[in-house]
Amino acid sequence: MSSLPSLPTSRASWCVGLAVAALLLGVGQPAFALPGGGKTPQAIVNAEQPPQVQGVDVEEHLGEPLPLQARFLDSAGREVRLADVLPKDKPTLLTLVYYECPMLCNLVINGQVSAMREVGLELGKDYEAVTVSIDPKDTPAQSEQRRRRHLQAMGKPESAPWHFLTGTEENIQKLTEAVGFKYRYDESTKQYAHPAVVQVITPEGSVSRYLYGTTFSPKDMKLSLVEAGNGRVGTSFDRVILSCFKYDAAMRRYSFYVFGFIRTGAMLVFTALSTMLIYFWRRELKKGAAA
Repeated sequence: MSSLPSLPTSRASWCVGLAVAALLLGVGQPAFALPGGGKTPQAIVNAEQPPQVQGVDVEEHLGEPLPLQARFLDSAGREVRLADVLPKDKPTLLTLVYYECPMLCNLVINGQVSAMREVGLELGKDYEAVTVSIDPKDTPAQSEQRRRRHLQAMGKPESAPWHFLTGTEENIQKLTEAVGFKYRYDESTKQYAHPAVVQVITPEGSVSRYLYGTTFSPKDMKLSLVEAGNGRVGTSFDRVILSCFKYDAAMRRYSFYVFGFIRTGAMLVFTALSTMLIYFWRRELKKGAAA
């Protein structure tokens, strides 16, 4: 098997090297909202779906604020405002599920856990997580059970900041409407039809990005968290990498951004020329002083 090319040392070359590595490794495959999504007109999507899932989709509300005063119960049964569990200095991964879901919710959460383990950022230090049940019948005891299980899967202590919340239908709807999470309850099966998505929330409490599907690229998750953190998350190197990638709304993933690469290269050239000119200018000043 041929080895990957070695990565050069300059920022611009890092961008090229990482883009090549991404292509070779095939990371960041697109994941779409279930069951619809994409650019297909909603009327066509609905015509192809059974009645139970018609209208189930994600209507992206990028930049829109969350209802921070909405009230929920945490896993200990305490009433909290959404503002109380969203950190003000780091981004948050927000997941909407319900605890009696026979399959999809578990796939989403397990996919989230898998990506969080490989994302290269630390839960609690760089970002936090909030999971809210869309079923008003779910209880804090169920929240505690799932919270403990998923933190154990990540190897994190029970004090880690991943909040599992339950609430009334009124407060649940405030949140789902704010993020454009469209779901419906099927009386015949006693189940909810809903999309598969994780929302990335800024420290200010607004929607920054949507990550779709049941498996999530750690690269996409990291870039979305760094982007939502607006300089407060990740290293300087992470922010350089973000300048070389841009979110592709059509593919719903981060793709290599050639103009970011050009801009980064131009800045490097400008910095190098400035450094050289300052060096020669100082040398000439020293010569003049010596004379």
